[in-house]
Amino acid sequence: MRELHWHPNNDEWQYYLSGQGRMTVFAGDVGYVPFANGHYIQNTGDQTLWFLEMFKSDRFVDVSLNQWMALTPPNLVKGNLHVGPELLDALRKVKYPVVKYPGFTYYPK
Repeated sequence: MRELHWHPNNDEWQYYLSGQGRMTVFAGDVGYVPFANGHYIQNTGDQTLWFLEMFKSDRFVDVSLNQWMALTPPNLVKGNLHVGPELLDALRKVKYPVVKYPGFTYYPK
């Protein structure tokens, strides 16, 4: 499962290989994500969801909402979202998947 994120450099194409899932885009499309549109993927079934993301680009770039907020000055986040220290302390400056797949090694940048 991925948290809300977007790709500032390209569109994303997806092909679901097995399982049942939901991908939500904050622009109304499903399966195609226009570049820079926030979206997330959720497994809605009882089996492992496998899907393939495709990009017409020579490099992968994404922006995690969690990481973006963590790297924003805390007073701006607090003042604009009216949140307390609990949320600010929970934000992560290093991006990583929400749910790690067993046997998959993830190397945050």
